[in-house]
Amino acid sequence: MDIIIDDSNTLLEVQKKFSKHFLYLKLEFFGFETNDEKVFSKENMIKDLNKTIGEVRHHHLRGHVSINGQQKVSTLENHFRENFGINVQVFRKSGNAWLQTIATDDWTLAEQNKKGEEMNESIVADAIDDNDSLHEQP
Repeated sequence: MDIIIDDSNTLLEVQKKFSKHFLYLKLEFFGFETNDEKVFSKENMIKDLNKTIGEVRHHHLRGHVSINGQQKVSTLENHFRENFGINVQVFRKSGNAWLQTIATDDWTLAEQNKKGEEMNESIVADAIDDNDSLHEQP
């Protein structure tokens, strides 16, 4: 999959294209002050995904990002930052929550997505088991 990086694209467009290929992962975007040690904190997360790429970066180069399942999370995140001046982090779905993958950035995107799928299958299975136990007759 290729994602075109252009100042006119919205963050939401990039996020949706990525998540279309990795159903249990998403990209989150963060402020571009890279000298800030808390750059990837919740406070620096860009909440308005209708902003354009041009509004959130200093490097205004047009290009594309090639993404495949064998790519490490850290490689993808570094590519966005180094080539396009965009701070992104990959998050993995866990039930109703999204977990930042900082501790597992050396995993591939496919491994992260598979783990997200497994975690969500077990959550659904647990909910079904809990629901079944509520209907059991003593």
